[in-house]
Amino acid sequence: MQNSDAPKIAKLPLLAAVIALVGLADAIYLTVKHLSGDGVQCTIVHGCEQVLNSDYAKFAGIPLAFIGVAAYFTVFSLATLAAFGNRQAWNFLSIMVGMMAIFTGWLLYLQGFVIEAFCQFCLLSAGVTFTLLGIVIVSRYFFKRLA
Repeated sequence: MQNSDAPKIAKLPLLAAVIALVGLADAIYLTVKHLSGDGVQCTIVHGCEQVLNSDYAKFAGIPLAFIGVAAYFTVFSLATLAAFGNRQAWNFLSIMVGMMAIFTGWLLYLQGFVIEAFCQFCLLSAGVTFTLLGIVIVSRYFFKRLA
């Protein structure tokens, strides 16, 4: 049984790294748009400008998108290390993703109930974060060797 689980376990950190790259690309896009002063085009939902220009779009003067760049790059780096067998990196990644999921939940609350608008790029980021959380949960409960 252990031998058949090994290939699946080895793929989880790689999957997490690829998904983190999606979040990284999204966060870089939003950071560049913010720094250049260009608006973003919402094609799926309406409210991107309202969300991205709200008082909640920055923390201590730093755009949340830039903080997202740092977070997704960290997750990508840790997942890459874990893909090469570094168990401690996976443990740190698990903690990081847990914190990101809690913060993402807060941001979704703000969009839905305080700002009353949604940004499709923020929703993509939320999807990425919760997908990473799902990978971590799967690794913890179904593949004990990785945890």
